[in-house]
Amino acid sequence: MKIRNELRSEDRAPLVALLQATGFFNAQELEVALELVDDRLAHGEASHYRFLVLEAGDEVVGYACWGPIPGTLASADLYWIAVHPGRQGQGLGRTILDAAETGIAREGRTRVYLETSSRPQYAPTRAFYLRCGYEVAAELPEFYAPGDGKVIFLKILPRLH
Repeated sequence: MKIRNELRSEDRAPLVALLQATGFFNAQELEVALELVDDRLAHGEASHYRFLVLEAGDEVVGYACWGPIPGTLASADLYWIAVHPGRQGQGLGRTILDAAETGIAREGRTRVYLETSSRPQYAPTRAFYLRCGYEVAAELPEFYAPGDGKVIFLKILPRLH
């Protein structure tokens, strides 16, 4: 396994396939995920979005995307983290999350926010974040749709010197 902090144009199609394979994301969500990918590919280092890509050999098996929250001194949003379903349960989600948190901390950011759905389908996702040291900072009922609220998680990272 190898993690790289460079997003390449040839990663786009495997990332689409990975996100579709999870079965979690609707067409609108996939569109948003790809907007972030396309922004990074178009603007490179000038993009607001940072990416890590997890590879097994030549295969993209996971990724994370985050960015600083504009108007804040030390906060970041973790926008996306995904591991291919065939590779889940091997600690890869934790590996890519740890790497993303290290990247966030290196940028001087100490507060990581992420959000997910309150639907039962996302119970394993929420449990994963709790196991990784995140706490529920807020819940917004019916945010996405009737019966589908938003759960906002927070983790405070140690300040790197």
